[in-house]
Amino acid sequence: MPPRTIPTSSSPLKFSFPIRQQYRCLSCSLRLSQSPSQPQQSQPQDASTTHFGFQSIPSTTKTSRVSSVFSSVATSYDTMNDLMSLGIHRLWKDHFVRSLNPGSHPPSPPSNPRTPWTMLDVAGGTGDIAFRLLDHSTLINGDQESKVIVSDINPSMLSEGKKRALSTAYATSPRLEWLEANAEALPPQIQDESIDLYTVAFGIRNFTHKHLALREAYRVLKPGGVFACLEFSHVDRFPLLNAVYKRWSFGAIPVIGELVAGDRGSYQYLVE
Repeated sequence: MPPRTIPTSSSPLKFSFPIRQQYRCLSCSLRLSQSPSQPQQSQPQDASTTHFGFQSIPSTTKTSRVSSVFSSVATSYDTMNDLMSLGIHRLWKDHFVRSLNPGSHPPSPPSNPRTPWTMLDVAGGTGDIAFRLLDHSTLINGDQESKVIVSDINPSMLSEGKKRALSTAYATSPRLEWLEANAEALPPQIQDESIDLYTVAFGIRNFTHKHLALREAYRVLKPGGVFACLEFSHVDRFPLLNAVYKRWSFGAIPVIGELVAGDRGSYQYLVE
C-alpha cells in the first residue's frame, strides 16, 4: 500500500510513515538497521557529535543543552511563536490536526468501529497540538472518549501546558495525560502497539538521536497507526521568499527574543 501523505501549507513540512496493515511492513528495514554490517546513514559523520543549531557538540551534551533552552523560553514560548511566525503557526497547527481528523475512526482496523483513539503528542510541551486534537475529536466528530498523552522531556514546558489546560474543558479530564519522558526511550507505560496516532510538531529537530525516536514511534504505534510530523522546511524553490524568510529568521527573531523574553541565545538556537 502506498504511504499515506498529508497535504501541507507552503512553509512547514509534514511526513508520515506508510500506513501499516496487520503485518509489520517496516520490520525488514528495522532488521537491516540493526545489522552491524550496515552503516548508519542517518548518523553524523562522527557518531560522538551532533548538531546544536549550527554548532557541532558532543552527543552526550545535547539533551541537557536543549533542556536548558526550553526551560528558559517556556513561559514566553507561545507569545514568541506568535511573534516569530506572525501568528501563522496557529494556521499550520489547525491544518495539521484537521488533516489527521482525530476521532473519526481508528486508523487501525478495529473489532469495534467505535473504539476511541489513543494519541501520543511527543514534545507536546504547552499542549497546543493536544488541545486541538481533543477539540477536533469532540466538536467535529462527536467523540467524547479519545484521549491524548502529552509527552515532553522538559518539566517546565509541561508545567506551562498544565497551566494552559486550566482554561480548557480538559484540565481534570481523564482524556488528557501529561508525561515527562524522552522520545528516544519512552517509558514502559507506553506499551507496544498501543497508540493510534503519534504526533510531533516542531520537536523532532531537537532530538539527539532521531533514529531512536523513530524506532520508539514504530514500537508504540498500532499496526495501521499514523506517525505525523509537523516541521519547518526550506523554501529554496522561491528565491525571493527564501531571502525574506532568512532575513526575518536570522535578523529579527533573535532580537525579538531578547526584547520579549530577555533571551537572545535561545532564540538564535531555535532559528538555526
